[in-house]
Amino acid sequence: MASLMLDNALARLDTALGQLEAAARRRVEAERGHGNLETELALMQDDRARLAADLDGAMARLGQVETAAADVDQRLERAMNVVGAVIARVEAQPPPEPEAS
Repeated sequence: MASLMLDNALARLDTALGQLEAAARRRVEAERGHGNLETELALMQDDRARLAADLDGAMARLGQVETAAADVDQRLERAMNVVGAVIARVEAQPPPEPEAS
């Protein structure tokens, strides 16, 4: 009878140890997964910071391009006005008289 009780106690102990080992494995895997999530989050934050810096640079370049485009627009407008004025002066002049020979 003592042997049977000892066998039952050893079986329960073996079951408990198995459960403890399984719980420890799950905990290690969860910690590893948590570490992976923290790594992914850090990478995503780095990507976000890099993208934000890229966006800031692109916005600055866009501002420069818009300023340059406005300047070109003003210069073209002035050039068209000058060309129009020259054409109007030429058209307003009487035709040259033919030279007598």
